[in-house]
Amino acid sequence: MVPTPHPSPVKATIKAGHCPNAPVALTFDDGPDPRWTPLVLDALALANARATFFVVAPRAERHPSLLARMRDEGHDVALHCTRHVRHDAMTPEEIDADVRSGLPALGGSVSHWRTPWGIVTPATEDVARKHRLRLVGWTADTEDWRGGRPGEMLDRIEGWILPGAIVLMHDGVGPGATREGCVGTVDLVRPLVSLARSRCLEPMPVDELPHPMPDRNPDAQTLEGDAAQQCVRSPCKGKVLG
Repeated sequence: MVPTPHPSPVKATIKAGHCPNAPVALTFDDGPDPRWTPLVLDALALANARATFFVVAPRAERHPSLLARMRDEGHDVALHCTRHVRHDAMTPEEIDADVRSGLPALGGSVSHWRTPWGIVTPATEDVARKHRLRLVGWTADTEDWRGGRPGEMLDRIEGWILPGAIVLMHDGVGPGATREGCVGTVDLVRPLVSLARSRCLEPMPVDELPHPMPDRNPDAQTLEGDAAQQCVRSPCKGKVLG
């Protein structure tokens, strides 16, 4: 496994008395989970912060009250998938069917889509246009699926917390995860929000970020040939998990 590169820490330079509150996005994949999603929502409420949840359609169907709570508390509900399968292992028809079957489970208006593992193919882009969905990737990966401590995760992304950043976290235990639960993610929310605000950044849903946004996994853009096929056969970890 190739370790995720760690950027040099960024020190915000803000003039005294001037804090523009530029937006950043906290995003959560693979929920809703009946145990962990309420705790993530509680942590966001305590921090008075808003986020975006990229949900798995069958889980959304089982827990509609959690989606209702997300919306009631000012968060954005977006599509992750129906089947958590990489798009480079799916046909264009399968990708379209995944979206068509998944969207009704989310209810309400849905305008954003993060694909499994952040993999985007030409067929993905066609389906996104067809369903008027904006693809959303990320710029800062907590790698919370590993089960690390909140301080370790915060150190990993500290240099990436900049205006317009999109932070990847998970409120559900998805495929490839090596942790049993999401307690580390729950405990990360408040210090992450505090770090953002110390840099005059305010957590907001992705629809309030400036465009264009990244639309895929930043580490998967150049996957091709044998390397991509190996990930299909045995799902890649590191920043390829999403």
